[in-house]
Amino acid sequence: MWARSGAVANAALLQALRLPSHTINSIRESILCNAKKMSVYAPYYIEPIIKKEDLNKIIENDEISKYMGVPVKAPLVDQTSSSFNNELVRKFINHIMEAGNKTLARTLMEKTFENIKRKQIERYHLATDQEKKNEIELNPVKIFHTAIFNCRPMLELMPVRRGGATYQVPVPVRDNRARFLAIKWMIAAAKEKDSKMRFHEKLAWELIDAASNQGKVIKRKQDLHRQCESNRAYAHYRWS
Repeated sequence: MWARSGAVANAALLQALRLPSHTINSIRESILCNAKKMSVYAPYYIEPIIKKEDLNKIIENDEISKYMGVPVKAPLVDQTSSSFNNELVRKFINHIMEAGNKTLARTLMEKTFENIKRKQIERYHLATDQEKKNEIELNPVKIFHTAIFNCRPMLELMPVRRGGATYQVPVPVRDNRARFLAIKWMIAAAKEKDSKMRFHEKLAWELIDAASNQGKVIKRKQDLHRQCESNRAYAHYRWS
């Protein structure tokens, strides 16, 4: 903050010198750029290794000696080696959160993973064939990622007004938008189930069904794709 305020003061001083505007703008940009690069750490400090996968790769490649004796920057508040340190899981928790109660959202997510683990282990022990047991995924995080990936739509309808009429035009969905819709539909489907069940139990069932390409969210995605297919005659309105 102090560096930025000093940069602004320097820019004001340049303005008082009555230099050309383009010269002042270029100098101001360079000053602000250098102010942003300022850090409490020297340039030889390295970033902390947070993920266990990255650390295992370093150990396997016998590169651990390169990091010995090298100063490391302090990790950020949200940087941790926990199994819940996952970008998609964090985004899902943020969508579950209501009224800023993130502790409750994290607890619900942990209980959801616990329920998924219990249900999959029960299926594993009930399976009689070894091949069927090998097909059952026991890692709840992998099931979660597979479910969200299966629920992401490829197309969506966008209203376009032409000649006094509004047409529903199918358009491709960006990755961030598709992920957002999958998370939104998953939470909405969990809330629409039997009110006698707890939210984390309902969410666990929806994730397990979606990981197998079943359930309400998969049906909602397929219905959206059918609507896009039926409205493909209006696709040219997207560019007109």
